[in-house]
Amino acid sequence: MLDQIHHGEVIELRLTRKPVNALDPALVAALREAVEQAPANGARGLVLSGAEGIFSAGLDVPTLVQLDRSSMAEFWSNFLGTMRALACSPIPTAAAITGHSPAGGAVLAIWCDYRVMARGEFRIGLNETQVGLAIPAVIVAGLQRLIGAHRGGLLVAEGRLIDPDSALHYGVVDELASPDSVVSQALAWMSEQLAKPAHAYAANRATARRDLQTLFADPQVTDEEGFLAGWFSAPTQAALHTLVAQLKSKH
Repeated sequence: MLDQIHHGEVIELRLTRKPVNALDPALVAALREAVEQAPANGARGLVLSGAEGIFSAGLDVPTLVQLDRSSMAEFWSNFLGTMRALACSPIPTAAAITGHSPAGGAVLAIWCDYRVMARGEFRIGLNETQVGLAIPAVIVAGLQRLIGAHRGGLLVAEGRLIDPDSALHYGVVDELASPDSVVSQALAWMSEQLAKPAHAYAANRATARRDLQTLFADPQVTDEEGFLAGWFSAPTQAALHTLVAQLKSKH
């Protein structure tokens, strides 16, 4: 489900939940714990990766749609905690986007310091509009921080998945690599950061990312109760069940 691979002072967290690294409660809880514990375990850098061809297909909707309100509240708290842990990590983080990365997969990546994506017929983005779902404000804010309010707003509203070249052009990712070298290039970027004077790098990185601390401290932006109200609303439940039916028809 989640492998921890040590590359010296860097820990690679590799999503291994077959077939598409869909984010269910167990995987999200494990990922949150791993990200939060990495610095205490001696890591100076963190790389998040997936399988070749697929980073993560996003939330495991067929599983999540079966949860009651209490269980969904626990899941969302852990997913929000995972986003916060990546965004506010005291050590640098990089996403090795090894393939397709729609919806929740893209969400994980946007909070990292740096993103390397595989070249090829892959897509990344927040496609919730296309399937009739609203995106929580904290995620919209994260994308707009990354690529700007106007472009981020357009991609959110359109729900468009974009190819690697477009992702690089818009700033959704920072670098492209061949599918078999995504992780190695993410590790190379991390090595460059760790070779810098540690005190200055840590201080300047913390200053540059202080706005993320503020973002996740704002209850109006994180709004867990608002998310739950939206998730269990009639339009959202109808959209979720339609999506599940579409997924089942493909198998």
